[in-house]
Amino acid sequence: MANKNVIWCDPSTLQKDLQGKIYIVTGANSGVGLETSKQLITQGAHVIMACRRVDAGLLAAESFLSLKGSFEVSKVDFSDLQSVREFVERFKENYSKLDGLMCNAGALFSGDKAKYTKDGFEMSIGVSYFGHFLLTELLLELLISTKGSRIGILSSVGHAGSPKKRYQVHLDDIHWKNRKYNSVDAYCEAKVAVNLYALELADRLKNTDVSTASVHPGWARSNFGGNGSMMKILRVLLLPFSNSITNSNEESAQTSLHVLLSDDAPKHSGAYFSQHSVLYRDKECKKGGWPMTSPNPNARDLNTAKKLVALSNELVGLA
Repeated sequence: MANKNVIWCDPSTLQKDLQGKIYIVTGANSGVGLETSKQLITQGAHVIMACRRVDAGLLAAESFLSLKGSFEVSKVDFSDLQSVREFVERFKENYSKLDGLMCNAGALFSGDKAKYTKDGFEMSIGVSYFGHFLLTELLLELLISTKGSRIGILSSVGHAGSPKKRYQVHLDDIHWKNRKYNSVDAYCEAKVAVNLYALELADRLKNTDVSTASVHPGWARSNFGGNGSMMKILRVLLLPFSNSITNSNEESAQTSLHVLLSDDAPKHSGAYFSQHSVLYRDKECKKGGWPMTSPNPNARDLNTAKKLVALSNELVGLA
């Protein structure tokens, strides 16, 4: 049974026949990405499960073989932009439409020193934002040409910060070269970038049939954060509260599915959709909302969003 605080998906979305629909779900070998893929396949869709570890993806999806729809597991490493380009090339060779893109992959990289991607991005924003930015931009033409297509990008409760500390994207030091590094701050700033990108995309695509959203899925029972020392400590500290802050992967995936499938979500293109979370520092946000207004004004600034996208185009080589 669902936790009473969970915003459960509109049952009508789980009754839709998705045969003939094609979706890409990144980070689909575990957690929310895996459960999102499973539900789409259950309803008849064909899902490209984009994973860094293909073997893990294939193993996780073994039980999907008996479901109504179909799937394939395709390699992509979001810390390597060339890997993203190669993934898109393979996809375009085989498909001429894309009904939904769920950018689910991401992680918090613990440590007191910044780690960097192959292309020189700080790892958190490189994987959570820049890799998915390139993926989305390279697939945008296909998404625009597909009637009613959807784009969802995973954000986090962390992007909201607190009334005393609102996170923002530092466009003048996006690579963390001139600031003292803090892995949690880097992760939260990356998620602000996600919200801004969904907002900018909605504005840019307002005359198309594409809708966008940023998503907080809840504190899912997944391998988020890996097994770094900080995450191990955090899990121990949060253990006494686990029943009130954690969701099953099935519950957590409902917000992603709402964004991809509900009739209502496209009416709020660019908005932030959140599962409940006691981790919000703003009391009014704890119940979440489909959609909800982020308490962080830095995540709702379209002018900054446009500057971020312009910079991103330069940094990933699209300008």
